[in-house]
Amino acid sequence: MKKAVEKGVIPGLSKNATTVLEKRYLRRDLNGNVLEGPADMFQRVANTIAAADAKFDKKADVAKVAESFYNIMTNLEFLPNSPTLMNAGRELGQLSACFVLPIGDSMEEIFDSVKHTALIHKSGGGTGFSFSRLRPANDVVMSTTGISSGPLSFMRVFDIATETIKQGGTRRGANMAILRVDHPDIMDFIMCKADQHHLNNFNISVGITEEFMRAVDADEDYTLVNPRSGEPVKTLNARKVFSRIVKQAWENGEPGIIFLDRLNKDNPTPHIGTIESTNPCGEQPLLPYESCNLGSINLSKMVAGGKVNWDRLREVVHAAVHFLDNVIEVNCYPLEQIDQMTRSNRKIGLGVMGWADMLIMLNIPYSSDEAVALGEQVMKFINDEGKAASRELAKVRGPFPNFKGSIYDRPGAPAIRNATVTTIAPTGTISIIANSSSGVEPLFAVSYVRQVMDKNILVEVNPFFEKIAREHGFYSTELMQKIAEHGSVQGIDEVPEWVQQVFVTAHDITPETHVQMQAAFQRHTDNAVSKTVNFSSDAKVEDVEKVYRLAYQTNCKGVTIYRDGSRDQQVLSTGKKEEAPAPAPTPTPAPAVHLDEKRQIKRERPKALKGWTYQMQTGCGPLYITINEDASGLFEVFTTMGKAGGCAASQCEAIGRMVSLAWRSGVQAKSVVKQLLGISCHSPSGFGDNKVLSCSDAVAKAIQSHLTLTGHAEAVVEVPAFERGACPECGGVVEHEGGCAVCRVCGYSECA
Repeated sequence: MKKAVEKGVIPGLSKNATTVLEKRYLRRDLNGNVLEGPADMFQRVANTIAAADAKFDKKADVAKVAESFYNIMTNLEFLPNSPTLMNAGRELGQLSACFVLPIGDSMEEIFDSVKHTALIHKSGGGTGFSFSRLRPANDVVMSTTGISSGPLSFMRVFDIATETIKQGGTRRGANMAILRVDHPDIMDFIMCKADQHHLNNFNISVGITEEFMRAVDADEDYTLVNPRSGEPVKTLNARKVFSRIVKQAWENGEPGIIFLDRLNKDNPTPHIGTIESTNPCGEQPLLPYESCNLGSINLSKMVAGGKVNWDRLREVVHAAVHFLDNVIEVNCYPLEQIDQMTRSNRKIGLGVMGWADMLIMLNIPYSSDEAVALGEQVMKFINDEGKAASRELAKVRGPFPNFKGSIYDRPGAPAIRNATVTTIAPTGTISIIANSSSGVEPLFAVSYVRQVMDKNILVEVNPFFEKIAREHGFYSTELMQKIAEHGSVQGIDEVPEWVQQVFVTAHDITPETHVQMQAAFQRHTDNAVSKTVNFSSDAKVEDVEKVYRLAYQTNCKGVTIYRDGSRDQQVLSTGKKEEAPAPAPTPTPAPAVHLDEKRQIKRERPKALKGWTYQMQTGCGPLYITINEDASGLFEVFTTMGKAGGCAASQCEAIGRMVSLAWRSGVQAKSVVKQLLGISCHSPSGFGDNKVLSCSDAVAKAIQSHLTLTGHAEAVVEVPAFERGACPECGGVVEHEGGCAVCRVCGYSECA
């Protein structure tokens, strides 16, 4: 261990992991120079977290504890959540990933929460809220005799505050918004992200009750209640509301659903408060002002001799629980209320990553009954051993302060240190560091192509697949390229059948299997399980409804779905709404212009032109793009920034002038789009397939939309498969996980 620290060598740390660490985790000076290596980082974290032992035992061998923490991290057997790796032993010292804040029904309470949100996002955390306490839109405001603007208007305030704070370039703020299904504004909430340019810093979920689901099954009405007065307002048909939730989720992946009554059924401290919300990815239900410290065990490191290494798994679970409890002690919380509530309940969330890798190493297909059974067995073992480790800590350190009155406070029952022990969280960037598959998700791809910054094309191959392919003699560069283009090994003749069965990807698995795996892990998880149910682009609305119902029937605490390609760019403004625009005539190609020609061939501008205006949301604000046509076709582009002046506005004007000159000189629209599409800047906007990378990219996408609208779909530039959902920072492949998009190459994440 000492040699590894001295030389900075960590066996098994991939080149990609090193790149991610250097870019996002390692300490830097004011000039941006890296001041530590990966081994130094792990030592910094280990020393900081181990120091908490001295608070409970003055004779504690802190150095020995630090060594054990260092070993499980550098062996890539366990990693804490990103804020702990980034901030432990540094000035900020904020180590928690997720928080829940209350939002009360007064202007003072609302804007106190906005302020608290800003402080949390500044420190690197994500926030969850329930907007269910707010009176509905158009309700009476007694103090002013006015009317309320409702929860959605205040969601926009939180969204703008989050957009303003970029968290120092390391972690971007993310929010979860939950509204109870019996709130009078529920229908507006369900539709609030139908326009994908709004509320981009929020994931949204509907808080579902058991009463509502019973009404859905019976096709009955249910009651909406005004939270201000507690009085019934009106009734809605439950099945129609449920169908709208499903339809909207099919459209673009949101809203998700959270089963509120199930969260509170497992609430370990009901005497302290009611659970109203979760963290941004939905896996961590929390009381108002609670935070949770998460960490994950790498299951790919828990296999030996073709079997699960239960002994080593037990050792790592006990060390990880010790680690996470120590985090609570050394953490610098952004608010006093959070400090007090977190220490009073001492919730930790130990989860897993590398589940798909473990199955591959055991030669078990992810989609098999054997895999589901093993998943339940592994999680039960982790949960049981985690509770045992927490009880051992309680013997020395005492139970969590709110133990009396909790679900653990039973006659003859041993005390426990932590109100919750287990959570299955998304492991986005830490799974890249561990070189493992993410969370309990299947493989995203066996092989994929990515375009790096210098436009070179690289083929990335799953290391387990490459090893097997080489050992069994069917590896070739051509095959890897073919698999990358195909997106899967299924049906590829060169790949043996038994290999095809084991190496299944997210889209090779039925949605039902996704839910069954989530349910298997949920049965032995204190909190919740982050899992994305993937659908193909041609999935039907009924398929999504089936999954939502199955999640309810199998006792999941929530569900998130993503239908491939469901977040396409949408045109917001297309000329006059009352009449469809006539298809534009096919442009007449102008003669080719050679560099040695002295004259310029250019169409003259008529006094009047017809045009269409498109609104595109960019990182610099709304950009209005007007595309005009003459009798020959596309003629010119004008751009107007929502914010007047500035460099962005002048750059957009320059782009418009150059595009106009190109079109008037005979350059085809397709050629213009190819040049502008995919250019990225420091401030992209939007999520997933709906992301606008820059003002140049916005112009290109507006032209694409215009070509489709005016009947020229054949001229639309087809983005290569490997570029769809590409990371705006490195061009790497992006995975949808737990309601968020994460780059497996550089660690970029749309969520905190």
